[in-house]
Amino acid sequence: MWYENRVTQDLSIKYPIIQAGMAGGVTTPELVAAVSNAGGLGTLGAGYMSPEQTRVSIKKIKQLTNKPFGVNLFIPETPDISEEEIDKANEWLQPFREELNISERPKVKKPTASLFKEQIEIIIEEQVPVCSFTFGIPPKETVQQLKERNSIVIGTATTVKEAIANEENGLDMVVVQGSEAGGHRGTFIGSFEEAMIGTMALIPQTVDHVDIPVIAAGGIMDGRGILAAMMLGAQAVQMGTAFVTSVESGAKKPHKEAILNSNEDQTVVTSTFSGKPARGIRNEFITKMTRHEKYLPKYPIQNTLTTSIRNEAAKQNRPEWMSLWCGQNPRLSKPVSAGEIISDLLYQIDDIINTSRKGWS
Repeated sequence: MWYENRVTQDLSIKYPIIQAGMAGGVTTPELVAAVSNAGGLGTLGAGYMSPEQTRVSIKKIKQLTNKPFGVNLFIPETPDISEEEIDKANEWLQPFREELNISERPKVKKPTASLFKEQIEIIIEEQVPVCSFTFGIPPKETVQQLKERNSIVIGTATTVKEAIANEENGLDMVVVQGSEAGGHRGTFIGSFEEAMIGTMALIPQTVDHVDIPVIAAGGIMDGRGILAAMMLGAQAVQMGTAFVTSVESGAKKPHKEAILNSNEDQTVVTSTFSGKPARGIRNEFITKMTRHEKYLPKYPIQNTLTTSIRNEAAKQNRPEWMSLWCGQNPRLSKPVSAGEIISDLLYQIDDIINTSRKGWS
């Protein structure tokens, strides 16, 4: 069968379909469990969660499914804080705060790796089957700790060089994130501009240079995309935008509506919201802040400065000031359940395979 391979075997899932671990509340326990119950691998995006939120969400997922699932973490970044940069950014952000009636400016603390370490401990204690990472590679001792507890460890790469680095550091599988992907870029070697390689070009080149399974991500929204990725050598796909508009998704209503009403030419890669390049739907916030982009504080400091703006904009139904993360294939998004999304994918794949067989007979 097309879906039986090393990834499905090692992850103990039926279909090589992984729901991306999107942080910020999109990946609710209900979404994660629904994907896993449908035969894929649901993934909790725990990047912005506190240790307590991480544990509570993991326990909730376990209540909703007895199938394997994963937790995605951010490799910590600890840039120096520049008070001058923060003051400038706050000055540029003040008009948005005033319009939304936000009176206080957020307090910025020096980023540390303590949250990451606590989350790793929780994942080990809770015996989470799969742990994935983005924004870099976890320390070798962390990888070893997870493997000793029988967790599968998955990394992220945006170039062949990054995929090789993942393999050399002992990760079991690697997600190759093409430039079409929505949300933050996972680049950690070199500049993100040089790592904007399309999914269909990145897959075969990576497959030729690593022995660990390659998981394709970026612009894959239907059965055609899944089969194309697998024909190029990927053994699974990771899909994000496809699940953002699902019933179980925790994405805010304006975010879902923006995706459902967008076209392929309306997304842009911007660092205005978080200080790290990410693909989302172009809106007023991005347009007004782009001229300041080179001078904004680095991630995660800028992300902290804009959190209240993004949250309040969502509450007030002001999508023009929200971070509307989205890949380059929004036309194929559907407002249906996660289970229905996977069922449709499987139907499409079977139809393509059967049609091909008839054509050759």
